[in-house]
Parts: sequence; C-alpha cells; structure tokens
Amino acid sequence: MRHLIDPLDFTVEETQDLLSLANRIAADPSKYQDVCTHKKLATLFYEPSTRTRLSFEAAMLNLGGSVLGFSSADSSSAAKGESVADTIRAISCYADIAAMRHPKEGAPRRAAHYSSIPVINAGDGGHQHPTQTLTDLLTIYRRKGRLSDMTIGLCGDLKFGRTVHSLIKSLSRYSGIRFVLISPEELRVPDYVITEALKPHGIEYVELTSLEEAMPQLDILYMTRVQRERFFNEEDYIRLKDTYILTTEKMKLAKPDMAVLHPLPRVNEIALAVDDDPRAAYFEQVQNGVYVRMALIMTLLGLADKEV
Repeated sequence: MRHLIDPLDFTVEETQDLLSLANRIAADPSKYQDVCTHKKLATLFYEPSTRTRLSFEAAMLNLGGSVLGFSSADSSSAAKGESVADTIRAISCYADIAAMRHPKEGAPRRAAHYSSIPVINAGDGGHQHPTQTLTDLLTIYRRKGRLSDMTIGLCGDLKFGRTVHSLIKSLSRYSGIRFVLISPEELRVPDYVITEALKPHGIEYVELTSLEEAMPQLDILYMTRVQRERFFNEEDYIRLKDTYILTTEKMKLAKPDMAVLHPLPRVNEIALAVDDDPRAAYFEQVQNGVYVRMALIMTLLGLADKEV
C-alpha cells in the first residue's frame, strides 16, 4: 500500500507514468467512468477548501466511485478532541482511500502511519501540497510538452506558499531548470527550500523583487496570492498584499508562448483582463487537477488502465 504525502514520494519515472495516465484520461474521460465502481473516497478537510476538495470529489465521481467525509474540523470529531490517528483508524473502516487537508504540518503523514487505506496529503499548513504540484506539472507538460529546460518564475508569497515549496522540490529533479524567485524580502523562499532542493541539485536560481525585470526571461510564470490566513498580524498582510499585480501591460513584456499559472483562489494579484490572454493557463489548471487526481486515485488503488 502506498500513500502520497510528499511530492517526492513518486520517482520521476512514476510521476511521468501518472501524468501520462492523466493525459489519457483528459483525452477521453468517459472511458474511465466505471473504474472505481463500489470504491469510496473519504475527504477529511480540517480547514476550508473549495477547489481541492471539490476536485477530489469530482475525480472520484467521474471514476464511478462515491464520496464521504467532512469539510471542516468543526463538523468532525476533532471538535471533541479526537486525534488524527484515531480518526483515520475509524475512516479506514468506511472508505477505500482518503484525502486529508490539515492546518498542522505533518498531520497527513501521521495519519498515513496509522491508516490501513491509502492517504493523500491534500495540503498540510504551509508545508506541502503534492496534488497541486501534480496538477501544476500536468499543466506545464500539456502546455510545453516537457518538464525540463525551462525558466520558471515564482511570484508573490514564496514564504508561506506550500504550492511553491512543493513545485520547487519536484521541478528540481529535472534537467535544465532555472528558477526566478520574485517576492518582497519578508516573503522570500525559506532557506530550507534552497538548501534542501536547489543547492543539492545544482539548480540555478536568482531572487528578485521586480516582476517587470523577470518577465522577458520566463517560460512559466507561477503567480500566488499573499495569504491572509498565514499572517500573525493584519498590518503586515495589508502592507504586502498588493505587492505584485499581473496586468495586461506587464504581459506585453513576456514571451509569446509563456504560460501563466496560479493555484487559486485569486484575490487581485492577476487582473481580470489577463484572463482573455491565451497565455493564461490557471483555469486549465483547475480542469487538469481533476484529471490528475483521477489518475492518482487509480494508481494508489492499484486499478489498471485498460486503455494501455
């Protein structure tokens, strides 16, 4: 039995196999509509989520399975003081696979230790978000046809953004990757990401505060919001929240085939007018998230792809 807790739990080869399966699903989702008949997915969401939770639910329903679970800690026995370990032991009696989002770093890994069903980390605090990373990789792959030899710009909240940390770790395993890290000093990438992911792989990177300076060199621009829920005081959030806003004027500085990604939700860091630019790929990401989670559920449940 396998879990997905960290984006590096899958090798590069296994990741490519999963992305290839997601691509086949995207080409004809109807071929996979009965793969998970009689299987149940438990969604254990201890903090609010719209896209991730609904994406998991849509993925399982698209595969012909069913869904049960809760959407906040207040509506679970956690409100009574039940531990993550006891919750997952009970859920293992009801479901075949579980997706967990938790505000505490490491909670999904602890759940996996006690679980008798596969556990998927759907986001733990400011730490990891591996299924968003798989979604990002699929979107880049479908746009560019490769996951190597690119300059990736990451802009906004690089300190608390778990999607950024996970994506850096994953892309660092591919050749010819260069990162441009764009943020205010207060929200720069944590040192551990640089020392654990970039330096050991000899990945080239540069840290900038100017989005305009970075734009002409990027193949991918990954925008993030400044996350109010990760700040300890409102004053710092208000001061930093509008540091970077991607506009149509700034898009004129970019390559014709650059792709703009964003894990969503968007607040105001991408102007609405950018949505009409063919380089805007963030709503494609949403759809790709369903396909990649369908592929992941199939993979962790050991369900063969009959189309291969």
